[in-house]
Amino acid sequence: MGHAAALIKGLGRGMTFDYEEYRIATRTTFKSIFRGKVPTLEEQENAGFLSPYPDVATLIADMDRLGYDKIVACATKMWSPYYHFDFIMDCPVADLADVVDEAAGRLIGATSYNPFRIDDSLREIEWAVRERGFKYVWFHPLSYGLAPNDRRFYPLYAKCSELQIPVGLQVGHSAEVLPSEGGRPMIVDEVAIDFPNLKLNLSHTGWPWVEEWISMLWRHPNVYGDISSYYPKGLDDRLVRFMDSSRGRDKVLFGTNSFSLERCQREFLEMDFDERTVKRVLRSNALEFLGIG
Repeated sequence: MGHAAALIKGLGRGMTFDYEEYRIATRTTFKSIFRGKVPTLEEQENAGFLSPYPDVATLIADMDRLGYDKIVACATKMWSPYYHFDFIMDCPVADLADVVDEAAGRLIGATSYNPFRIDDSLREIEWAVRERGFKYVWFHPLSYGLAPNDRRFYPLYAKCSELQIPVGLQVGHSAEVLPSEGGRPMIVDEVAIDFPNLKLNLSHTGWPWVEEWISMLWRHPNVYGDISSYYPKGLDDRLVRFMDSSRGRDKVLFGTNSFSLERCQREFLEMDFDERTVKRVLRSNALEFLGIG
């Protein structure tokens, strides 16, 4: 699972260090990668960090080389609630739909949601699902300064329940300087109860509230969680133990957030996991979550 704009060059507005949220992150959460310096495009690509492929054919060739069958690509929207009052990540759904078509079944389209434009967002989601075959919605509540149980997200949950597609959302803290208290995984408890037939994916491990993330996945049949946005060897030990246990191996999804496909796969396979965990996390759980064969 990853941001579409970070998968293919020129596909919408991806991460750009022109935006202050990302520039600050080079001194904080991305400091180990960029040494506190705002990178040039070349330095960003050399770091292998959200470095897009030049075209679909090159992406598919790398997927074949590494053994990836399918990848979820999301037309992500992220808002700037303080510095810009505009999208700091935005991928047009129609453009992504054309890329998904070109990939001929290898990419799974995911659209997003803007709680400040509810009617427009719901129309776009319905179009993407019914007309272009998208199978997922992923959204970023933190960048809007809203918690996942805010009333402005409930139309999204209702629409996805109606369309019988799953929803994913950022939980945990934000790597960028965005309000993160709403990222506590336990806030989704209310949503999971109100929509028992809606599958929910809690992205990015829920750190630093990892135990809340574990609790949500363990207790709710309709709640899953992905490990994207962290290289596997950097995952919290509590999460690793849960993922490799009978409590957790059926509920955790592999993901990269457009980090290096090769490094994420290699580090995951180098960890001392039960064979059942490897099969479930790398493939079976995602197929079950997305409702595809």
